[in-house]
Amino acid sequence: MEYVIRPLVIGANETDQGIMTYLRGYGKRIWIPIYSFVIEGGKERILVDTGLEQFVVPESVGLEYGLDILEFEEALDTVGLKPEDIDIIIHTHLHNDHCENDYKCSNARIIVQQAEYDFFKNPHPLDHRYYPDLLDGLDVECVEGDVHFRDGIDLIFSPGHTPGGQSVSIQTAAGRAVITGFCCNEMNFPPNAPAVPPGVHIDAIAAFESAKKIREMADILIPIHDLSIGRQRRIPA
Repeated sequence: MEYVIRPLVIGANETDQGIMTYLRGYGKRIWIPIYSFVIEGGKERILVDTGLEQFVVPESVGLEYGLDILEFEEALDTVGLKPEDIDIIIHTHLHNDHCENDYKCSNARIIVQQAEYDFFKNPHPLDHRYYPDLLDGLDVECVEGDVHFRDGIDLIFSPGHTPGGQSVSIQTAAGRAVITGFCCNEMNFPPNAPAVPPGVHIDAIAAFESAKKIREMADILIPIHDLSIGRQRRIPA
């Protein structure tokens, strides 16, 4: 089975490059897109993450970076979908900017790592990005470790940024595309140099090993907050 990935930009945040790259890039202000990815090709309608529900982004940001930054429903409409059409949501992790629109997908089953869900329900106060009521009343299914999820889709346990991040490996006509299960951009994967773990993490060594593992397995690497991804209408083109 081969799939096509359609990146949708559901918001954007201004931050510091050091939030993406541990001990590198501090002081450089950047904008990072917030994505939901539509996976086309199978019988089920699958999303990876659902993005932010409410956000304010200056119009100039989209123009400057070549991004169509849309509300969740508007973004889905560009690929002919409505929230109630979604069968499955796969979560990279449960920081709020990745799951705020889940509740709109009334028919979806939500797939998340057990370690991530446990931490989400009882987060450490040091991590303010978890909102434990966001998935209340929704159909959540927990998995553990690396999982062969569907023909051509694998879930890859990728801890470090969070306790239970999972990357999503998707077979395409151009090879294996991997959506990272941790927050990063292209600067986390410098050419001819080791991968750089996310600047925000609960375990720097685990974060490094996850970034290294994902880089090595991917034919097409999709850093989950990279600007260039949002300029692509489909992956592979």
